[in-house]
Amino acid sequence: MGLLRPSFVPPPEIRALRQYTRQLTHLTQDRTRYWQRLEKLLESALCKLSSVVSKLAGSAPVLAMVEEMIKGERDPRVLADLAQTRMRGKPGELEQAFTGMQFGDEHAFAAASHLRMIKMLDDEIAALEARVRERIAAIPAAWGVDADGATGPGAGRGEDAAVLPAVTRLAEIPGLTENSAAALIAEIGLDMSVFPAPEALVSWAGLAPVPNQSGPRKSRGKKGHGNSYTRRIAGGAGNGAARTATSPGERHRRIRSRPGSGWNKASCAVGRSILVIVWHLLKEPTARYRELGPDHYAKHTDRNRKARSHIRQLQALRLDVVVTPREEAA
Repeated sequence: MGLLRPSFVPPPEIRALRQYTRQLTHLTQDRTRYWQRLEKLLESALCKLSSVVSKLAGSAPVLAMVEEMIKGERDPRVLADLAQTRMRGKPGELEQAFTGMQFGDEHAFAAASHLRMIKMLDDEIAALEARVRERIAAIPAAWGVDADGATGPGAGRGEDAAVLPAVTRLAEIPGLTENSAAALIAEIGLDMSVFPAPEALVSWAGLAPVPNQSGPRKSRGKKGHGNSYTRRIAGGAGNGAARTATSPGERHRRIRSRPGSGWNKASCAVGRSILVIVWHLLKEPTARYRELGPDHYAKHTDRNRKARSHIRQLQALRLDVVVTPREEAA
């Protein structure tokens, strides 16, 4: 009867791409679980490698050390000599991490099993990433446009391109990689006409918190259910942007410094902002992401408001403050 709004159903090529990207997400999660199990196994064998290495997952030196331990090597100095790059600056700490460990045959058997699963998942993930690139290259709406107007799977990659490919265009946003951009396209599609405004996309992803009020009591409320895959990609992009000297990175640092906020809330807020940027880039293919810089907010903050804030802080310390503008003092 036309009384209900239709649900978002992406076209067949996007649905097919979604199957690959979601499978890629699941395999990546499985690989992370095996790395966690390997770390727990090393801890149970009194090997404190995780206290020296910030991240075991994907570390080539850690793989080499564990493989030597499986072969029967137990000398802390020999194992520490397998360190590479920045780990070479911690020889004493590495030797101490291996000293006193009780890595027996049962630990070697379990570690070898975990490494086999990790390597198998690495191969599967690499093959699946290649398949995702092939599938998205076959979607005409994701193609770029050269300066002469030519389009195709390889178009839009030159410096003077009129339109960049959709994945490359989204990957310019801090926190997004080409893999995460492809996964995001698989979830939301390329046609933004199904979302009348960026707020609609944010709400569909479940990143639009609603304030709740019961009488005089107010609470922020919880974010909705939404699309969990899109929400996970946006949150991961917020985490990635947090460590960059960019406008989203500065926004993340500013939000998490507020009382009552933290890393997760800041990542959620920055992820929401990234989704808004994505909506605009997909809505207008000729648009490009323009970095405003980490000092954008400071430049546009009201000068008098900042001065009043600093004066109040000094007055709270029982100090008298007299502010004279620099132009008048001159």
